Amino acid sequence: MEFGVFDALKVVGALGFFIYGMKVMSEGIQKAAGAQLKKVLGTMTRNRYLGVLSGFLITALVQSSSVTTVMTVSFVNAGLLSLIQSAGIMMGANIGTTITAWLVSILGFKIKIAAMALPIIAVAFPMMFIRKGNWRFWAEFLIGFALLFMGLDFLKSAVPDIKHNPDILQFLQAFANWGYGSYFIFIAIGTILTIVVQSSSASMTITLVLVAKGWIPFDVAAAMVLGENIGTTITAELASIVGNVHAKRSARIHSLFNIIGVTWMLLIFPFFLQFVEFVAMGMGFPSPLQWGNNIDLANLNEDDMKTRVTSVTYGLSAFHTMFNLINVVVLIGFAHKLAAIAEKMVKPKDEDDEKFSLEYIGGGVMASVELSLLEAKKEISNFGKVIAKMMKHLDLLLLETDASVIRKKLKKIHKYEDIADQLEVEVGQYLIKLSETELSEKSSITIRSMLSAINDLERAADVMYQMSKVIERKVEEKVWFTPEQREHLIELFLKVNEAILIMQDNLDGSYANVEKDDARKVEDEINYLRSKFRKQHLKSIEKGDYNIKAGLIFVDLISSAEKLGDHIYDVNSDVRGDSV
Repeated sequence: MEFGVFDALKVVGALGFFIYGMKVMSEGIQKAAGAQLKKVLGTMTRNRYLGVLSGFLITALVQSSSVTTVMTVSFVNAGLLSLIQSAGIMMGANIGTTITAWLVSILGFKIKIAAMALPIIAVAFPMMFIRKGNWRFWAEFLIGFALLFMGLDFLKSAVPDIKHNPDILQFLQAFANWGYGSYFIFIAIGTILTIVVQSSSASMTITLVLVAKGWIPFDVAAAMVLGENIGTTITAELASIVGNVHAKRSARIHSLFNIIGVTWMLLIFPFFLQFVEFVAMGMGFPSPLQWGNNIDLANLNEDDMKTRVTSVTYGLSAFHTMFNLINVVVLIGFAHKLAAIAEKMVKPKDEDDEKFSLEYIGGGVMASVELSLLEAKKEISNFGKVIAKMMKHLDLLLLETDASVIRKKLKKIHKYEDIADQLEVEVGQYLIKLSETELSEKSSITIRSMLSAINDLERAADVMYQMSKVIERKVEEKVWFTPEQREHLIELFLKVNEAILIMQDNLDGSYANVEKDDARKVEDEINYLRSKFRKQHLKSIEKGDYNIKAGLIFVDLISSAEKLGDHIYDVNSDVRGDSV
């Protein structure tokens, strides 16, 4: 029997079926238990050891280390986790992902779980139509579970037996008998395979099928597993590309942890395989190492073949678990060192680098609505900081007399105004995309509040930009304020800065706990000062104390400052939910 193009397509299709099932199952459990997962990460990461347990439990539950690592990178990005805390979670995720191998070994090769797939779907399907509670999400989880094992069944059928294709074994033997050279080759194959399929669980399943079918011997399969541990780090690295410097460092810790683990394992690889054999035999399983390249699979009877499949699949699962468990024990004490290395490898950008980029929102809406809203909240808080920076430059512009410095400040304010425009557009698009998903009434209200807030923040930026243009006109026309006018503007600007500080505190804190009393008080004081200075200005004009041009610019600035105060006050009302 020849293995042709159509057979290869069947293997790829079966793999796609398996990965899709895993995706549906993982997303279903995330939606059903999203808030709980967030709570677990928030409360069980007080130290690195609890972080390991947290990472293990979540990964074992969602059956995807990628989900856990990407979630961890997002939490570090949002400032909810420190680098050390994230290191523990990443380590725990590596142990948690080994559960998949055991599920596949026990259920996929020992029990005909695929025969139960359709009944499972039959039970889950009616649950899809229950709108109350999380029933439909649990239905997704069950359907994904059924599809996963149907895909595994198809994959086992699509990959041909060596027994009927002895020529394949001869081809593979050319790469499997080079000692450490073979190990390096198959580590590379495992790494590339995991990068391509974007799932260490899927690539581990492929390895289990290959070793069960006799395509590769046990030691080479173990080398592939080491490569898969390196390949799985690419997911967190990709997720961190759009994140801040802390997110990139968290992903780098994951990569360092796995690469260092594979490196020390290679130094003792033959001895560790013997240790795995000793443990497996101690647990009552046949030795996985006895099924090497010298076994004539074509002449094995059915009972021996079953024994061999059990031996190599259980042995490989044991290797996977023992390696990751021991790697955590060895490296957990060096978490601070890994964090320090990551900090040296990923340097922060220069603070003066004002190129626009979203700091917290990633590549798209996440499966967890709560996490998506948290990222948006952090981005809006960052928006508030942009407004504060604009005001700082506006303060300096008011007092500056050097023309070249004034030009630099004006350019800076213009750049910040462009950033504000882009923030409003991109955060707004993200929130609109999020609003198209299934939301609770509370989440829907929060999104509308956030949309109102970014609109008012952008208006505040527009007002400050117009104020900077007024000051630019004053400089170009060589118009000078009197000491009294300058003092009045400084006093008013100080009150606006006070309003911005209160607004920023509210943006950083819990929206549900926003108090407007202080904001209202400062807003009233800004209105009072505007009215007071305007009346004094009119009296001064009547007396002829200063020229008309200076007076017009002065009135323009105090009126704009009052408008600015209105928009800043409105942001407080927005996040509180008063405007919704």
